[in-house]
Amino acid sequence: MTHPRNPLILASRSPRRVELLKEIVPDFKVVPSSVEEIFDAKLSPADNAVAIARKKALDVAGKYPGHWVIGADTIVVLDNEIIGKPKDVDDAHHILRRLSGRTHQVITGVAVVNSEPVETAVVSEVSFYHVADEEIIRYVETGEPLDKAGAYAIQGKGAFMVASYSGSYSNIVGLPMETLKKILQQAGYEFTH
Repeated sequence: MTHPRNPLILASRSPRRVELLKEIVPDFKVVPSSVEEIFDAKLSPADNAVAIARKKALDVAGKYPGHWVIGADTIVVLDNEIIGKPKDVDDAHHILRRLSGRTHQVITGVAVVNSEPVETAVVSEVSFYHVADEEIIRYVETGEPLDKAGAYAIQGKGAFMVASYSGSYSNIVGLPMETLKKILQQAGYEFTH
């Protein structure tokens, strides 16, 4: 059951986003969006992340009028190039070899839709150690990288590759909680605790 005054929907099937949202809102619905994550070459990486987050939120909001709907899209950016989820195991190896020994950005676009969308992008930076090929192969074999932007999970087995990060940790996981709380309030959502 959702709180009658605050029906909230997360337009994502990501178990990481569900767990993070539970930290600030104990009760919400999960209704995954059917929007495809297609990037527009004319937009900056941050604008792409926000545009997809908005499309996801609007897609679900159209079916649930009167609800607050959260859409989110997390991308990894290296040398101003968007790196999404790996297409397959070989692509995961390729992505991780590129990230090895380098610093990349993790950008999450977040949109909250009730009437007008309230949206923003949050940027964090992650630096990787130099990671040996054998370690990359072993990590990819765990299966963890295959549904993650940038082919790794900082909160999972992929943590061994991370030398340091700056900015929001929850953003790197997939939902920048500090910012989300602010934009929910801007959208008129009332927290019950």
